[in-house]
Amino acid sequence: MRNVSFSAKKLGTAMALAFGLLAFAPTAQAANPLELNFWLSGPRYDGRLADCEKAMPTIAYQFQEKESSFWNSPLAITGYGRIREAAFRPWQSDNIPRRYCTADVMISDGKLRVVNYSIIEDGGFAGYGQGVEWCVVGLDRNWAYNPACKAARP
Repeated sequence: MRNVSFSAKKLGTAMALAFGLLAFAPTAQAANPLELNFWLSGPRYDGRLADCEKAMPTIAYQFQEKESSFWNSPLAITGYGRIREAAFRPWQSDNIPRRYCTADVMISDGKLRVVNYSIIEDGGFAGYGQGVEWCVVGLDRNWAYNPACKAARP
């Protein structure tokens, strides 16, 4: 029993010392005028997004890269058509601007499939440039946009 009370005294002393040191810590101060929003203007979304047709080469390249790298598949997009806009900024204007599109794509296996995609302002790598999120219906192997690429639509 003697060791238990000795360690309890040590623990109590250590906690008292820690609380004592925290009592003398400086308090938080408000930001000075130079620190207030200095070069922090925030995002300025203009809503200037590329047309739906401009994203198709990017989608074709990324699809072929994904299929060959992750799924060991020779599938590729060989053609596309009936490209149309599904929605533009479907939510309130404070959100990041997106253009939702859909198109028919011909896959190298001879099947015609639908691709749902969105073009996102400042959605590229590290927020630079426009980004594209896409899903080919029937080939969403990791179910990222399941069911049937519904999550890739507005």
